Amino acid sequence: MSNTCLAEVGVFAAPDYAALCNHVADLIAALIQKKPNAVLGLATGATPLGVYAALARRHREEGLDFSRVTCFNLDEYYPMSPRSLHSYRQFMAMNLFDYVNCQHWSVPDGRPTSIAQITMTCRDYEQAIHDAGGVDLQLLGVGRTGHMGFNEPGSSLHSRTRLVTLAPVTRQDAAFGFGGIENVPTQAITMGVGTIMEARQIVMMASGAAKSDIVHRVLTDEISDQLPASFVRLHGNAIVCVDEAAGQMIL
Repeated sequence: MSNTCLAEVGVFAAPDYAALCNHVADLIAALIQKKPNAVLGLATGATPLGVYAALARRHREEGLDFSRVTCFNLDEYYPMSPRSLHSYRQFMAMNLFDYVNCQHWSVPDGRPTSIAQITMTCRDYEQAIHDAGGVDLQLLGVGRTGHMGFNEPGSSLHSRTRLVTLAPVTRQDAAFGFGGIENVPTQAITMGVGTIMEARQIVMMASGAAKSDIVHRVLTDEISDQLPASFVRLHGNAIVCVDEAAGQMIL
């Protein structure tokens, strides 16, 4: 299957994972070249790893300049030390920010503290995004529960950055990396659906056959807080980017 853009359903289909990641990296690089002080919203997990590798390569080989770019990550486990190898701060450093010249990047603070302090930290994160001018491009994955960020089923369209409880399926999917589900935190801090929807552009990625069912549901089921990722269909400038395996039920 050749690369094809199915504009009528808001889907970009690539033949494989490498082509998928190169296409998404193209979108991000084009934005940075057009707007050197772009604000990016970034995701963690396995799916965007190839995108980050492609961006690092373009910085190294083509001089893609991140010096004026600002980045905000979607989420962080709670409680979580920023120095832990399980933290998303370390994930982003090891997979992107150690390899590009971006000086302005943030991950929600997952250090244990009081509920009042968590509330203030979440408000501060929202304010920092606002002060930066809002997110130009928000990169998303999609979880098996239909979550985006850690907005699990039941998350309101108007939800903001907050502390959430993780679904058992989400924790199970993370269990291998933590050495067992008993070691996976039960909570996380995440940008809200409302926060995500304020981005000027949304790019949702999915790769592999295991994601084909949830991709189909996100694009065809009723838009609902029981399937938070379906809310992207209400956005005026969103695209779902898949490889052939993830898109097999919709292509």
